[in-house]
Amino acid sequence: MTTTAVLTGHSSIAGRSVPGTGAPLHAIAPDTGEQLDPPYSQIDVEQLREATAAAAEAFTSFSRLEPEAHAAFLDSIADEIEAIGDALIERGMQETGLPQARLLGERARTTGQLRLFAAVVRAGEHRGVRIDPAQPERSPLPRVDIRQRKIPLGPVAVFGASNFPLAFSTAGGDTASALAAGCPVVFKAHSSHPGTSELVAGAIARAIAAHGLHPGVFSHIFGPGRSVGQALVADPGIHAVGFTGSRAGGLALVRTAQERPVPIPVYAEMSSVNPVFILPGALDGDVAALAAGYVQSVTGSSGQLCTQPGVVFVPRGEQGEAFLRAVSDVLRAATGQTMLSPSIAGAWREGVATRDAHAEVLAKGADGEGPHAPAPVIHAADVTSFEEDEVLQEEIFGAASLVVRYGDVTELVEAAARLEGQLTATLQLGAGDHELASALLPVLEHKVGRILAGGWPTGVEVGHAMVHGGPFPATSDSRSTSVGTLAIDRFLRPVAYQNIPDELLPEALREANPWHLPRLVDGRREASA
Repeated sequence: MTTTAVLTGHSSIAGRSVPGTGAPLHAIAPDTGEQLDPPYSQIDVEQLREATAAAAEAFTSFSRLEPEAHAAFLDSIADEIEAIGDALIERGMQETGLPQARLLGERARTTGQLRLFAAVVRAGEHRGVRIDPAQPERSPLPRVDIRQRKIPLGPVAVFGASNFPLAFSTAGGDTASALAAGCPVVFKAHSSHPGTSELVAGAIARAIAAHGLHPGVFSHIFGPGRSVGQALVADPGIHAVGFTGSRAGGLALVRTAQERPVPIPVYAEMSSVNPVFILPGALDGDVAALAAGYVQSVTGSSGQLCTQPGVVFVPRGEQGEAFLRAVSDVLRAATGQTMLSPSIAGAWREGVATRDAHAEVLAKGADGEGPHAPAPVIHAADVTSFEEDEVLQEEIFGAASLVVRYGDVTELVEAAARLEGQLTATLQLGAGDHELASALLPVLEHKVGRILAGGWPTGVEVGHAMVHGGPFPATSDSRSTSVGTLAIDRFLRPVAYQNIPDELLPEALREANPWHLPRLVDGRREASA
């Protein structure tokens, strides 16, 4: 069954379509510069408070949902998104310039992670049930009965990402994990793809209505970041924040959250250059294939991925130069792809112009069609210049990368140690490189959230073991991940119950285990009944 897609240009507050009082915004088709209808009116701070108040009202009932009902709700969101059909993909293509195949993949990832979190809710492991039964006969002191579970933090503010209109947007990883934790969500849509966001918000609203949930479980708002976005984080009804975007934007939200009378956690994914270390043995293999893989990872999606390889370390010498010649040949044949918005394309051009003055241009492709499809570029520098010049270490969001030539093992390890925190690091290595890799690994463990051997970092699997996070400034909190099932832990906290009568305990902790949850009893894992 396909749902008819209708765009209103309004925010949705607890299931109500709410016209904003502020100046309207339009999506801009990045491939043509065309202004897209409808205009989206922006709410003010007073209207925002309606959304946060509704989320607070919804919290008690939503946080106490029985597992199967909770999981079925998440499954229904996925079903409703799929029911939008081609209209969702077509609008996403108009607003972002991304190709159909990319958006189809994003939709599958979005619905897949919702269903994955539904499975997590059914399994119940995330509730963290631990029971230390009373031992009245213990000597010299008896032990009281202590039971622990994790409970939802409260309503969560989620900010849509510019580069993933589906998978990191309205029903993306932050929203899915917050809802799975039992937290209502107030979602601030990104201005670059408002129509795509509204369509998905409608899917969530339909799922809420179908399951008879409080409509405050989800609100979808449009508003200026400097006023409404900051007010959202400052609102006392909000208990955590999920954000994917620039370092400046993320840090502004962190400051607001820390300055509240009651500070709250901000889980912000911000910036990363995702270093790749090409070790000597990797150049004994198919250099042409290695070069093609590098260029594809740099230019795919016009380089607008948070895991794009922005810095690649290459050994000095003939083998390294042969690799760089192969890279140059591939890149010169590459054509620029339309970037997500005029502002992103403008920022990319500024970043490249700045880097031009600090490093040599190794190779450049050709401009693509349209006003916002600049030619991809790769610069080169030596390792000393890289370590001493902060400009060379900065992320350029888009199809640009920097090659850094290194000499010996010591240089490479020292360069790794001086890196900022990153989302990923990749080792391209051969069979004889294990000793060098062993020297790098202990350094990289303290610098990144995910270490790869072979391949390229631009594919992020959604699963149980994935970490998409890393030390500052890759994220504002290195103890978490925004991708994978562990993301649910960001929106939970532990509570212990001591000597509480069984009939007063929450269902998750009762002796009969009515929700059939896995439990750690006296330090031993007890399978769910």
